[in-house]
Amino acid sequence: MNPLLTPFDTAPFSKLKNEHFKPAFLRAIEDARKEIEAITQNGEAPTFENTIEALEYAGLHLDRISSLFFNLNAAETNKEIQKIAQEVSPLLTEFSNDITLNEALFKRVKAVYEQKEHLELDEEQQTLLDRKYKSFSRNGANLPEAQKKRLRAIDTELSRLKLSFGENVLAETNHYEMHLTKEEDLAGLPVGEKEAAQELARSRGKSGWLVTLDYPSYIPFMKYARNRELRKELSIAFGSKGFHGDELDNRETVLKIVGLRYERAQLLGYESHAHYVLEERMAEKPEKVYEFLNELLEKAKPAAEREFEELRAFAKELDGIEQLEKWDSAYYSEKLKQKLFDLDDEQLKPYFPLEQVVAGVFKVAEKLFGLRFKEVSDVDTYHKEVKTYRIYDGNGQFISLFYADFHPRPGKRGGAWMTSYRSQYRKGETHVRPHISNVCNFTRPTENKPSLLTFNEVTTLFHEFGHALHGILADTTYPSLSGTSVYWDFVELPSQIMENWCYEKEALQLFALHYKTGELIPMELLERIRESATFQEGMATLRQLSFGFLDMAWHGGDPRDIKDVKARELKAFEGTQLYPDQPETCMSTSFSHIFQGGYASGYYSYKWAEVLDADAFAYFKEQGIFDPGVASRFREHILSKGGTANPMDLYKRFRGSEPKIEPLLERAGLIKKAG
Repeated sequence: MNPLLTPFDTAPFSKLKNEHFKPAFLRAIEDARKEIEAITQNGEAPTFENTIEALEYAGLHLDRISSLFFNLNAAETNKEIQKIAQEVSPLLTEFSNDITLNEALFKRVKAVYEQKEHLELDEEQQTLLDRKYKSFSRNGANLPEAQKKRLRAIDTELSRLKLSFGENVLAETNHYEMHLTKEEDLAGLPVGEKEAAQELARSRGKSGWLVTLDYPSYIPFMKYARNRELRKELSIAFGSKGFHGDELDNRETVLKIVGLRYERAQLLGYESHAHYVLEERMAEKPEKVYEFLNELLEKAKPAAEREFEELRAFAKELDGIEQLEKWDSAYYSEKLKQKLFDLDDEQLKPYFPLEQVVAGVFKVAEKLFGLRFKEVSDVDTYHKEVKTYRIYDGNGQFISLFYADFHPRPGKRGGAWMTSYRSQYRKGETHVRPHISNVCNFTRPTENKPSLLTFNEVTTLFHEFGHALHGILADTTYPSLSGTSVYWDFVELPSQIMENWCYEKEALQLFALHYKTGELIPMELLERIRESATFQEGMATLRQLSFGFLDMAWHGGDPRDIKDVKARELKAFEGTQLYPDQPETCMSTSFSHIFQGGYASGYYSYKWAEVLDADAFAYFKEQGIFDPGVASRFREHILSKGGTANPMDLYKRFRGSEPKIEPLLERAGLIKKAG
């Protein structure tokens, strides 16, 4: 019996075998086709209920299987799963195209859309109708047959290329090891980091110490290791993923992806991929994105250049460094931070054991939104390290299931993300509650210490949990409008606003306790965290802007004449470059956000959402960071509403006005606070 072909509540991981996936996909696609057929063959005149709603609820079982499988492919993959992904992705793309290019179906959708002024639809229904119509018109429903055929071929190839890109990045990450056998090569590393490197070596049957390209291994070495040559080696290995001219090289894949995206946009009548994407974003068009990026660049660049000069002079004074390189950045920044603020991560980490920080983010959510978290052991998981929680509201009502997966493994891609195994929605009398997951890559516990987080990792955990809250507190009717199904430049608001609580005494008092003594983090240490929050913020802003410019350089125009990936990248970085370029490295070939994930033409949204989150948190600060009124408004108008209305309308209902850029510039120390 295939466990994916019978109804299931929670994902039946322990019963799953790799051979179950493809038959389950094939059956679910077939079932979904029958549901679509029932809509097109309905003899009654098209209505919102028998066409738009029926289409919305078609293929829900296929959606669940897809979520489960592709989440596994990100968090616990293997060669066989990757092979299945390559096989089923074209099938899913073909099915998706079969829907959007189905003339009979589009005819019914269009008939409902054309009478929308006369239908008595509420805001969510109007949004759904608009989205459904656009999902056809923006994906080729109005094209002649030959162009529809070409569109199908493009989409199939793109789905394959994106998977290949991600597989190559993961393989590059897993292939590299820096095996150290002399203890002096680890000079500068804190004891806990040395222990972690030793334990990693031991786990792979080696003596000495191992450093890898996984963040919990890579970042501490770059930050603390005195050996400049080893930092250089590691930095170049990290920066050259997919850029070695071998079978894992991603340059050709990048050029194919951007070329196909451009061709697709042109087929659909858009000037570029960015024009196509931004039509469904708050930013609306590329010109507005460039205007936004350039406005921030103008404010941040003078500060970044001052900070870089300060760092350069400091490195020269400390160690006689004549030319500051990228592999010096984290090391000397950490040293300078310690000098200026008498603060380093090793002082802070004992106050942030992972389990306590998790409990802390739960307490913050409880104080803000009345949620209760109960760890449970009766929910199936895909790995023994995954923890599961049932979440309830203040009345004891079940709200959501939550999976937490926090440590790196060979089958898990790098970084941190939130995902969903089941969306929230209503259908008839049934209210389906969501199953949400956070996946991160934090330092593992050692024999002597629990997993202790850097402050940056603390903010990462809060960030991802903000995304999780967007899914957990969803309260909509339709699954495609639920939770994080919002405009891409709005989706980072709930995540980025949560980071603000990490700097607030009232929040830190809930969980920042020394793992040995139970002592609360000293208030002078807390003050230094707050003071250091704007340390090198100009440089950090410039770095984020450079990624936004690179994204737009790939997607904002005609890429067909681009032959050299590295040259294109250097041109995009011209206005934001501080460090000398390293010819051996290339960011684009491992820029998974835009070439594998969903951020193509959308990387600017991180800074865009910072404007929203700074303005929104300023409202919390005015009233109190745990003010129930502001929290209730944020839950009601932002977290629970998903994509049921225009995001700017939702934001104005919460805040009472459009967001202002000044709170972000003030918070970043790029302008002085008013008054």
